[in-house]
Amino acid sequence: MARLPRHRVLVADDHQLVRLGVKRLLQDHKDFVVLATARNGEEAVELTTELRPDIILMDVQMPGIGGLEATRRCIRVHAEVKVIAMTVHEDDPYPSRMLKVGAAGYLTKRAGMEELLHAIRTVLAGDKYISAVVAQQMALRPFHTGSTPFDRLSAREMQISLMVIMGSKVQEIAYKLALSPKTVNSYRYRIFEKLGIDSNVALAKLAIQHGMIDPEVAA
Repeated sequence: MARLPRHRVLVADDHQLVRLGVKRLLQDHKDFVVLATARNGEEAVELTTELRPDIILMDVQMPGIGGLEATRRCIRVHAEVKVIAMTVHEDDPYPSRMLKVGAAGYLTKRAGMEELLHAIRTVLAGDKYISAVVAQQMALRPFHTGSTPFDRLSAREMQISLMVIMGSKVQEIAYKLALSPKTVNSYRYRIFEKLGIDSNVALAKLAIQHGMIDPEVAA
């Protein structure tokens, strides 16, 4: 009997239990091999460059550059890789932004193992996969009046907002994004102006209010 091809997977998530849990579940299926796990976006990019995985299961909300920028960079260094975003967020801005930078799928962490496997096989076949609940939210969004203030931000502004919320300092953001501290501060004040706020604390509160992050993350 012919052997199944083994698809090479990288799991990127800042929670160890998630990394180990997904790895253990995939190891039970002979057509997948988990090459490595990454704790943050930077590690995901480094491991993608080194190992050239077929699939990355990418947490959107991680320390450092975050899943959005990590997805962009991973696809830049390895154009054939398929990225599936895995997150607790079901509504925009995350799904549309992740798909815009090149993610092939969007899966909530509430998904079961069968859906995860189906999502991986779907994107490996060259199609997109979006969880039903996410697809419904995206389809209904044009009819909603409940858009969030974060919709006003550009992709770069959203990225810096998330890094600020996760506790990164200006110098750290500048280093990780290859920008000057002055440029990061300019982005930061532009974000405050667009959102009608005046501090990092207010930014975190607004993100919690609109369900962009869990309260524990910004604590």
